[in-house]
Amino acid sequence: MDKVLLKNAKDIFDDAVDVLIVGNKISAIGEIHGTSDARVIDAKGATVLPGLIDMQVHLRDFAQAYKETVRTGTMAASRGGFTSIACMPNTTPCLDSLEVLEKLTEKVSESAKCKVVPIPAMTKDIAGVEVVDYKIYEDYGVVAITDDGRGVQDDKVMREVFIHAKKHNLKLMQHCEVEQISQGAPLHKGEKSDQLNVLGQTGLAESEMVKRDIDLLREIGGHYHVLHISAKESIEHVRAAKKEGLNVTCEVTPHHLLLCDEDIPGANTHYKMNPPLRGRADLVALNEALLDGTIDMITTDHAPHTEEEKSKGLEQAPFGIVGLETALALIYTNYVKSGKLSMEKLVDLMCIKPIEIFGIKNGTFKSGELADLCLVDLEKPKTVSPDEFTSKGKNTPFTDLELFGWPILTICEGKITYKDENYDF
Repeated sequence: MDKVLLKNAKDIFDDAVDVLIVGNKISAIGEIHGTSDARVIDAKGATVLPGLIDMQVHLRDFAQAYKETVRTGTMAASRGGFTSIACMPNTTPCLDSLEVLEKLTEKVSESAKCKVVPIPAMTKDIAGVEVVDYKIYEDYGVVAITDDGRGVQDDKVMREVFIHAKKHNLKLMQHCEVEQISQGAPLHKGEKSDQLNVLGQTGLAESEMVKRDIDLLREIGGHYHVLHISAKESIEHVRAAKKEGLNVTCEVTPHHLLLCDEDIPGANTHYKMNPPLRGRADLVALNEALLDGTIDMITTDHAPHTEEEKSKGLEQAPFGIVGLETALALIYTNYVKSGKLSMEKLVDLMCIKPIEIFGIKNGTFKSGELADLCLVDLEKPKTVSPDEFTSKGKNTPFTDLELFGWPILTICEGKITYKDENYDF
């Protein structure tokens, strides 16, 4: 079997460490000598982390391959230090049948640079009308379902979703948006939406669905997960539900943690995402929830679009930004380097919790486990340059921001999937 010896690295506690990889697993961690048959990679003091996991990625492909493909999306993931990602179902055709699941699996087998976990639809064509036959999903080994891109609007349909999901051991991941409240508004309702003369939506568009679904969870049971939480009212509902002992979890994106509507520079569609950047009070509530443990994990909601699509103005351009290639650097710079979070907590938010909650098969940097690792340069700053992205999407609000904590090498199950050519390995 192939052997790789990672020398002169540091672990998350800043201790010197070597890592021996044999085949697809970590064979030893510590001070390692006498492995002349291994390929030696000198880490030169860079920090080794377990491979990251992103539970919310839009891989597009199929009829939307012009926006992203399995290959380009997983290349972007690898460049960002991710070794496992979850594929959302709003592909064309929709990920709501055995046929499309198998098509995705085939593409992953042919071209993926990291592991891809399919998260198929709750309802047919994510239309919120007809519940899919979940036995197909359970038999296929699916762990969770979602209509991400849309929230299930009909209360009776959502009740059916809860009942059938519990029967088939499927976790629910909900995009929480009451469309009657949001009305598709491109921005949060506040001074910025008024200033730009566009329709705004309040946090109630999200929190009212969170509240409805937690009531259903209390009645029916199961596991309920709030995707890309953004509103202070939603946080309050989740925090109360957790204290009650309900099986509810949630996630947050880097952009909702770091930006609010006040930061939007004019009618810039790279700041248009769904849910929208909320108000300052929401941003404060999200950060408090991250620090007190109410928020379980960080995900990117990576949503690539073409430059042409994003040039259509705030009201016509599609929602969404890319995030796979900037997430780690954003969180490291703003939370770990600043002293708000430990590196151990970052790993918990971006690797351990997705494994614990969703059962993702990903290594956690222990001997005998899968060799899923990323090597990170914590010392050298670099600016966000969308032209360098391997994703087809260049739509980010973080262009030209100087950040620390960029991945320089990613290893997925023992295979090098990304290497920064500026480093001599």
